[in-house]
Amino acid sequence: MIFMNKLFPRLYKKDIYDIDYKGLYDRGFRAILFDIDNTLTTHGTKADSSNVAFFKNLRDIGFKTCLISNNKEERVLPFAQTVDSPYIYKANKPSKRGYKKAMELLEVKDTQTAFVGDQIFTDIWGANSAGVYSILVDPISPKEEIQIVLKRYLERIVLFFYKRAVEKRKNYD
Repeated sequence: MIFMNKLFPRLYKKDIYDIDYKGLYDRGFRAILFDIDNTLTTHGTKADSSNVAFFKNLRDIGFKTCLISNNKEERVLPFAQTVDSPYIYKANKPSKRGYKKAMELLEVKDTQTAFVGDQIFTDIWGANSAGVYSILVDPISPKEEIQIVLKRYLERIVLFFYKRAVEKRKNYD
């Protein structure tokens, strides 16, 4: 079960718009790190006006942001430029390296940092390993590369146990 805790998100929400960012800021968080594909937009899609407005809103609250992607710079750079956010490409998630590098770049501690992503075995595992508050969101689109589709089956098992654990905690509170 200890291994499962590395895979469990601290928070699970429907999408990026379902997260209470003001509440996170009030709790002391100062940086939000994001995965791009299937978290902020569909795979390979350029940033649009809603992404730009979303990142502006985060900055208005007081957050620093950084994009962390396993993708190549050719994919990440244009998105980052459009939303005006620093980025880490080829992050090799779930390695802690990209998360640590982002925190250094933003000059924040792990206790001040949250990460939002759509994949348990890369995004959430990496964030938890780096000591960052992990937030899982549902993937935007079911159209994904085959290796991700296969991982989604395993994620369903993890989510089953995660939801059971959350329900148990509710019963004890």
